[in-house]
Amino acid sequence: MAAVERAVLNPGVDVRRSGQRFVTDVGWLDSRHSFSFGQHYDPRNTSFGLLLVSNDDVVSPGTGFETHPHRDMEIVTWVLDGGLVHQDSEGHHGLIYPGLAQRMSAGTGILHSEKNDHAGGGGAGLSARPEAATDGPAHFVQMWVMPDEPGIRPGYEQLDITEELSRGGLVPVASGMPQHAGGSAIRVSQRHAALFAARLDPGRSVALPSAPFVHLYVARGSVSLEGAGELATGDAARVTLSEGQRVTAQVGAEVLVWEMHAAIS
Repeated sequence: MAAVERAVLNPGVDVRRSGQRFVTDVGWLDSRHSFSFGQHYDPRNTSFGLLLVSNDDVVSPGTGFETHPHRDMEIVTWVLDGGLVHQDSEGHHGLIYPGLAQRMSAGTGILHSEKNDHAGGGGAGLSARPEAATDGPAHFVQMWVMPDEPGIRPGYEQLDITEELSRGGLVPVASGMPQHAGGSAIRVSQRHAALFAARLDPGRSVALPSAPFVHLYVARGSVSLEGAGELATGDAARVTLSEGQRVTAQVGAEVLVWEMHAAIS
């Protein structure tokens, strides 16, 4: 990958509707893939900027992803509803819930599992579950970006940013960009990328970052994107040469925004 010269790009907004996504439905899992993933492959839709995966997953109570491997990937998980228990081969164990920023660096190789915290049938999950981790299905968005270099040491980081989100603006969730040093909740090993989140009341707006590649995902609610119109839950916009277009909530909305200054070559 390499930093991208803005002069070689053409400005534009590519809107991808919720219904255009690949779907994996295996009973316990309902997963919607914004890019090629697993058995779903389209050579025209493998990535945007540095973003390789953006999966919107709903996992039933008492189920989840059993232990499986990853390598050389920065994986950020953002929970919308419920709670997700993470365990990995590096000894990390924790509950991911709404408002918690979480990143796993796969690096030279890591094994991990992710399971719905709620056991179902009236059972309980981890003790001391925060109120945000409600019972029922676990609903989350998992995003993968390429790291700066292969073979880094595997790692894990998480931080609750609920208070920052309550202010209504774009909140830096995860970043490897030097200008966000100390200003994002958690770090990713990718100096050309940053993830932001915003919870917007009706009528509230934020400006997209100015960058060669910006990926806007409407996790819930509906918004209007300046120059592109309305985006509903599950819709995304891939903005090339973003110049700070405004995103305005039509109803209460939660959005995830990737700012990227490089692309996979």
